[in-house]
Amino acid sequence: MSTHSSALSTPASAAVPALFVSHGAPLFAVEAGETGPALTRWGQELKAQFPGLRGVVVMSPHWTARSPLVMAGAQPATWHDFGGFPPALYQLQYPAPGSPALASEVLELLGAAGIAAQGDAARPFDHGAWVPMMHLLPQADVPVVQVALPVGAGPAEVYAMGAALRSLRSQGVLVVGSGSMTHNLAEFFGGAREPATYVLEFSRWIEDALARGDLKALLNYRSQAPHAARAHPTDDHFLPFFFALGAAGDDLRANYLSREVMYSMLAMDAFSLHPVH
Repeated sequence: MSTHSSALSTPASAAVPALFVSHGAPLFAVEAGETGPALTRWGQELKAQFPGLRGVVVMSPHWTARSPLVMAGAQPATWHDFGGFPPALYQLQYPAPGSPALASEVLELLGAAGIAAQGDAARPFDHGAWVPMMHLLPQADVPVVQVALPVGAGPAEVYAMGAALRSLRSQGVLVVGSGSMTHNLAEFFGGAREPATYVLEFSRWIEDALARGDLKALLNYRSQAPHAARAHPTDDHFLPFFFALGAAGDDLRANYLSREVMYSMLAMDAFSLHPVH
């Protein structure tokens, strides 16, 4: 693994890169900062380079289930799964279609990897999916399928789920892990605006481990990364990182789209993961 400054540099015939996005607070939908426009630019480049883009498979920490589930509806609703925010936020819709056919492929691939999963035709898009997708693909014209985060799964198990879907990338599918590079909401209302030191140290440790190709260290980040417990009191918002990492494969480079920090404690890191040729 290595870092690289360009956004999309793989040949048009190559597999679609995997992507990790930090979806931040729900207000990210309307307070885009630097990260929202960066995602929009990358999404435009993606569609230009992969005109056959046929779907997105995304894991969000806001859908957890006792066993793996896959969104199987044809037209998922937009769920405003939060409270206490400005009224305008509740008017937003992300009307991307679902894809029962792609959901079936996901279920088959997970099953072939020994991961028993079922379809859920009634599942709506939670904000961990639709908020970043509003920036990434604002025209909502690419089908989106969500995959639930299994309760009790750790980094290795989530990595295996992403790895099971790796072949989709060569078939015009973008695999996305949507979470947060740091996520200590107890510090959200502290009032500070400068990035907290621990946030920067944790985020750059992850970046350095990616550049070294140190998958073992990443999978064991809770014991090896600085300030891991403070950055993630629970690991649900970091586990989608491993979904993207598994889908990307072992020999890759991370192309950073954003290293922004919001509200002092929410690292909004976003990066694509490309094979090294």
